Amino acid sequence: MEERLQKLLSAAGICSRRQAEEYIQAGRVTVNGKTARLGGKADPGRDRVEVDGVPLAAPAGHTYLMLNKPRGYVTTLSDEKGRKTVAQLVADCPARVWPVGRLDMDSEGLLLLTDDGALTQRLTHPSHEVEKEYRVWVSGDVERALPILSAPVADGGETLTADWVERTGEGTLTVVIHQGKNRQVRRMCAAAGLKVERLRRVREGGLLLGGLRPGCWRPLTMEELQALRK
Repeated sequence: MEERLQKLLSAAGICSRRQAEEYIQAGRVTVNGKTARLGGKADPGRDRVEVDGVPLAAPAGHTYLMLNKPRGYVTTLSDEKGRKTVAQLVADCPARVWPVGRLDMDSEGLLLLTDDGALTQRLTHPSHEVEKEYRVWVSGDVERALPILSAPVADGGETLTADWVERTGEGTLTVVIHQGKNRQVRRMCAAAGLKVERLRRVREGGLLLGGLRPGCWRPLTMEELQALRK
């Protein structure tokens, strides 16, 4: 059922109806990718309404999971080489979900899975610059490596950049990136003369892995989903 956009924004808790008019006039509201106009309507069950690129609410029926991926699993739904996949770890989920981004087979930690194509595109597109934080166990000369990791690193014709690198213990680093290049943290460490012994993703955007046990998954909370959409 179609409703005025001001009413939809107000009902979603985004702003008052008067503020909604200002948002619309400022071009901050879109319906199905097109800039909305004052007096416009939309059907929340059919149309995609966004404010500043963020949907008003999760589309009905979609599933959002957080998995603590262990080492030894590939981030695919099936594998032609017969290796273990993350799909096996979420086989008891009633929905057919897919991974959002990747963690290589030797890496572990936070992995999102969903059946929401729009959110997948939002989180994986480089323009959205979603931060990912890793705890990295390394061997080698960490003091020498730190200034190299803190600057742009050229590797394989690509420039790899970390947003933040900090030594957090004996042989451990915290690395924050948003580029999401293939095996980026491992490649940067190798270029700095470090060998990665273990790599775990502990944060993606505003989501924290927390105490979720390896191999286990849980649904995202509404608060976590909203944080992802900011």
